[in-house]
Amino acid sequence: MRDTTVLRRLLAIPAVRICAVELGPQGLIVDVRLRRGTRLRCSACSFTTRARYDRRPARLWRHLDLVGRRCYLRMGVRRLRCPEHGVVTEAVPFAPARSGYTYATEDLVAWLAQRADKTAITLLARISWRSVGRILERWMARHRSGDQLDGLRCIAIDEKSWRKGHRYVTVVADHERPRIVWIGEGRKPETLLRFVGELGPARAAALQAISLDMGAAYLKALERAALPAEICFDPFHVVALANRALDAVRREEWNRARQSGMLARAVKYTRWALLKHPARLSIDQRHTLRLVRRHNARLWRGYEIKEMVRAIYGARTPVEAEIWLRAAIGAARRSRLRPFGTLANTLRQHQAGILAAVRHGLSNSRLEGLNSRLALINHRASGFHSVGAFMALALLCTGGFEPALPHQ
Repeated sequence: MRDTTVLRRLLAIPAVRICAVELGPQGLIVDVRLRRGTRLRCSACSFTTRARYDRRPARLWRHLDLVGRRCYLRMGVRRLRCPEHGVVTEAVPFAPARSGYTYATEDLVAWLAQRADKTAITLLARISWRSVGRILERWMARHRSGDQLDGLRCIAIDEKSWRKGHRYVTVVADHERPRIVWIGEGRKPETLLRFVGELGPARAAALQAISLDMGAAYLKALERAALPAEICFDPFHVVALANRALDAVRREEWNRARQSGMLARAVKYTRWALLKHPARLSIDQRHTLRLVRRHNARLWRGYEIKEMVRAIYGARTPVEAEIWLRAAIGAARRSRLRPFGTLANTLRQHQAGILAAVRHGLSNSRLEGLNSRLALINHRASGFHSVGAFMALALLCTGGFEPALPHQ
């Protein structure tokens, strides 16, 4: 067997012939050329031709390391005139367009990015972290397709900060297969409308429920999109509204008691006892609640309303949940507590979405768990220079993709 044949099989490069091998300071440089009779193919579409426009100087592509040395493929490329894209460089069978790395190298980097941190990837692959980000963007562009959006019935929508300075992305996850299916830059209505556009009318019609918080931007986008799915408001955010109203009343009562010389002890150390789930209260916190009930009627009234809101999601049937919701709205309106008056208006305005969440049993808890993984990805990478690199790595790690190793 000839040496060039052995090397070609080791490198596993399709549709090329090895012409020469050079060992230099850069590493191993292998001169290759396409097999005779190969038609020129446009690097941006499927157009092929035999007519050559001109030939460009030889260029290098980084391949998998060989016996501990960097390995490069070197080949002169031709250009062709495409009817749609004009004069472009021909596509090569071993590397993507506008890339200095072979397919095998990019697959290896994608596999490592799912499992290793920034330092490990850069040391093992011997490439810069910015190059890793660009590789992941190209890898996701090749492997991501509309299939990730097929079969969606119940989805969750939330925002996620990817960098300081209020830099956000919109994240869409599948409830049934807990994975992220779409990420877009920004958190404006236009961002979510881009997702609806990619979803298409047929798949949008199959959606049954969408869980999200009460953010005005996403609600405005869904209203403009006119999707048939029911809007379900995340239970955590609804109960958080009641907790914030109760905490506002607690601060008012503390200031009033401190200024008037009333019994302030029944207010000062009550925050966690008031906000905590009743089943998880300690003995001291139960004693604190008894003091509140005995000495501060306004604060106790707010606590009871907060527990009514919590009881909505503990109801055994949707009918029972509706009874608790109406009771909470009525009690909040009659409470003569300004924060709970605002809460009553909010609950009344969004009661259809609150009851839909109970009916479908949906919350954003799975998406919050996936968002925790995104935070870990961001921390492990020590931040990102571009939102495209962050979105590519986030989808790679949480979107159900499985990059193949070169030997696979």
